[in-house]
Amino acid sequence: MPVSAVPAVPRRAEIARTAVSMMFLINGALFATWAVNIPGVRDALGLSEAQIGGALLAIGLGALVTMPLTGGWTARYGSDRVTWVSAVACMLSLALPFVAPDFWGLVLALTVLGGANGAMDVAMNAQGVTVERRLGRPVLSRLHAYFSLGGVLGAGLGTLLVGRVPMLWHALLVVAVTTVAAALLGRLLLPDPPAENETGSGAELPSHSRPRRIFVTPAVLLLGTLCFLGMLSEGANYDWAALYFRDVLGQAGGRAGMGYTAFVVTMTLGRWFGDRLRTRLGDETIVRVGAAVTALGLGLALLTRDPLVAALGFALSGLGLSNVVPVMYGTAGHALAGRGIAQVATLGYGGFLLGPPVIGFVAQHAGLRPALGVALAAALLIAALGGGAFALVRRRTTATAVHHPGV
Repeated sequence: MPVSAVPAVPRRAEIARTAVSMMFLINGALFATWAVNIPGVRDALGLSEAQIGGALLAIGLGALVTMPLTGGWTARYGSDRVTWVSAVACMLSLALPFVAPDFWGLVLALTVLGGANGAMDVAMNAQGVTVERRLGRPVLSRLHAYFSLGGVLGAGLGTLLVGRVPMLWHALLVVAVTTVAAALLGRLLLPDPPAENETGSGAELPSHSRPRRIFVTPAVLLLGTLCFLGMLSEGANYDWAALYFRDVLGQAGGRAGMGYTAFVVTMTLGRWFGDRLRTRLGDETIVRVGAAVTALGLGLALLTRDPLVAALGFALSGLGLSNVVPVMYGTAGHALAGRGIAQVATLGYGGFLLGPPVIGFVAQHAGLRPALGVALAAALLIAALGGGAFALVRRRTTATAVHHPGV
């Protein structure tokens, strides 16, 4: 191979890394745009709190429909193409909730939005794994940091526009910019490796020689459980930190947001620098130590009455959780390929769906402090189960290498 051709692959991979980073960013901006307009949509349709809560659940249900399917789509068409198509569909579907005529129209619109986002979520993480393989270094934590940055940008634009321009205009502006961006970025993504790399599944064999697929393997179940626990704890921090400061610690006005702000800032920073730590310390250490730091932080926040100490606790929680979900996605992608990401993401997404009602139920009957203990317990379980999960993945990877030495 000519010497001049050697840098070509890394440069192409770096371009793809930038492109998929921007995919994560516009995805974060999309959801922030929807989030800041939820009160306006609720008021425009005259919905009750219960109705808006039920409508929001449709986003998760739509995602749960498409996430398991996306693994097969990426295996057949490639994560680059599926990311491209699902990203364009996701950005376009943002407009639907803003033209919904009534409650059921909103439910349908959010189901479509959630379905498109579920496909984009799995596909762009699978593309991130492809980029990691080509570059030979971790990038998924930084990609998830771009999602957080997109949320900051979307919320900032919302702060400028909400109440000053009609909601639909705001949404259409974001739709136009992000759809064009998604269409252009999709051309810069990397094609996936050949199908035989998919966990030694036998995709390279004739159809009559392929082993029967198992829908949920032990490795998928363990990684999915860790992802579920990580998303449950992460969602608890996002959803309940401000209420904890207001209702339990008695902080009014802007001070009620101290814990949430501390959590989001350290979550973003942890993901921004997480790939370097993953390279130096390893994924298992990052997950297990991070989960222990989260448990320590939440314990500190729940035991103190001092808001500054509690904010420090939520900051530690964000730092500890920052790389759990990216590592689970990356581990699933490398060990189990695109279908593995789809299965693990589907199981993990249940944490976002079930976490809020479980914590709300406990809070209703025992108070918010014991309820947030559920998130603390989830972090402790991640620390306890992480060793077994990574050991199982290592054994599976070793077995695959033995039976498929060319992979």
